[in-house]
Amino acid sequence: MNRGDLINKIAQDTNLTKAQAGDALNSVLNSIGGALKSGDKVTLIGFGTFSVSKRAARTGLNPQTKQKIEIAAKSSVKFKAGKELSDSVN
Repeated sequence: MNRGDLINKIAQDTNLTKAQAGDALNSVLNSIGGALKSGDKVTLIGFGTFSVSKRAARTGLNPQTKQKIEIAAKSSVKFKAGKELSDSVN
């Protein structure tokens, strides 16, 4: 399922227009992104939890030249599925 399919499903299930469903989806995704950017954790009971994981800077190895390279620190988004979501796919 891609973004367009999800918008169509939301529109169908809620009797909204596709434009309204798209706006609703954008609002949800922007809210989650904003919360994560400010360092908060987002928990949707039964669905899962979005959080930010920080990776420290480290030294890597270029596989072609075997030279050491510095890999910068970065933050990445993690998602842990909730029990209901996990149970629904088993």
